[in-house]
Amino acid sequence: MLCHIYRSNHKLDTYLYLLDKDDFSVLPQELLRVFGAPEFSFSFDLTRERELAKEDAAEVIENLSTQGYHLQLQNDELIEELLARKAIN
Repeated sequence: MLCHIYRSNHKLDTYLYLLDKDDFSVLPQELLRVFGAPEFSFSFDLTRERELAKEDAAEVIENLSTQGYHLQLQNDELIEELLARKAIN
């Protein structure tokens, strides 16, 4: 599965994985607002066997398949901000 990685220009060490390059329509608007303008980093072929530095490949694939994106966070600050705004469950 080819996926595309974007880094947040608002939140340090926060990344977004997408199936379709530059298709941000799958993201909740509040998430995109808090994430900031996504900055493209790179694309790669993701498989269940591939080792990722900070994520579980199976979980990323599941999120990409079910919701069209995966959000990689290095801290809870973004989650807390989104929950406070009721953008995610």
